[in-house]
Amino acid sequence: MFIYVGRVYVGCCGWSVKGGKAAYFSKFPAVEVQETFYRLPRVETVKRWREQAPDEFVFCMKAWQAVSHPTTSPTWRRAGVDPRQLKNKYGFLRPVEENFEAWDKSAEVAKALRARVVVVQTPASMPADDTAFKDAKQFFEYAAGSGFLVGWEPRGRVAARMDKVYEVCSSTGVIHITDLLRSKPATASRLVYTRLHGLGGREVNYSYRYSDEDLQRLFEAVGELDADEAFVMFNNISMADDAERFAQLLKS
Repeated sequence: MFIYVGRVYVGCCGWSVKGGKAAYFSKFPAVEVQETFYRLPRVETVKRWREQAPDEFVFCMKAWQAVSHPTTSPTWRRAGVDPRQLKNKYGFLRPVEENFEAWDKSAEVAKALRARVVVVQTPASMPADDTAFKDAKQFFEYAAGSGFLVGWEPRGRVAARMDKVYEVCSSTGVIHITDLLRSKPATASRLVYTRLHGLGGREVNYSYRYSDEDLQRLFEAVGELDADEAFVMFNNISMADDAERFAQLLKS
């Protein structure tokens, strides 16, 4: 087996290590910040996180849900605002003023954090018709000019239309994010980003704990990539332990 990836960053979707951020910094080289999805923190707050981290530590972050999830989504319950007070144009990557403004606010936080990749995860409820993909293309054309890398993790029927996902990502330069143990990305990229949500019948299974055999399969999948960088980000209940086990497998 040959490892073609120049650098592999193993980490978690969230500060999942007991002992807080300082303990996390000592274990992993990268993190995907989750707080930014539910409610954007203040710029001063994320600047402090950046200052606390080692110089070589890599931040990625999840984009604010306003650009991807309509206000009817249950995720808005953790937003700290009553979604009924918001306009109903948010979400689903619609190329409208509200979503562009929400993206600009996300971008401001990402720049303060010096985020390497900003992850846009769209819900399974997003329509998968041609209009939705046209909207996504127009939205990502705007987002791609923000000065950092943008990744898209579609779910549900949108994710199943790989030909359309390919069209959007290849034309905008957006990274197609998948779970490598479930599917390969539709487009090739010099940076590969995978989010691991557990295995099982459904699209996500957060309670899943990865076996040694699962991690070996992941090791082989990463080893087949032709990329300069790969981010392997675990997003399950046992993410810290599974990520640490996978990092040890890479070292061995």
